[in-house]
Amino acid sequence: MRPGSADAIWLPMPATLKLSQLAIGSRATIRGFPGQGPAFLRLREMGVLPGTTVTLVRTAPLGDPLEIQVRGYSLTLRKSEAEHVVVEPTDGP
Repeated sequence: MRPGSADAIWLPMPATLKLSQLAIGSRATIRGFPGQGPAFLRLREMGVLPGTTVTLVRTAPLGDPLEIQVRGYSLTLRKSEAEHVVVEPTDGP
């Protein structure tokens, strides 16, 4: 089958995913998160805002917590917090 033919099946890649789903070493741009609760106030105060680029540095052996690099410093998040942060993976630095 050739692309564009009536028989072709094309499934687009999801443009966004949860920060908790990002692969170690991957970079992403924050696209949003719920704006309620003390955890999200803390994230905003630490510079985790829509449009900010983050890198997932590592996870603990059992997957919780996660360490991200944001605005030149390291920040540790609970996996439950990272599941509410929507990101868009980026290719470049």
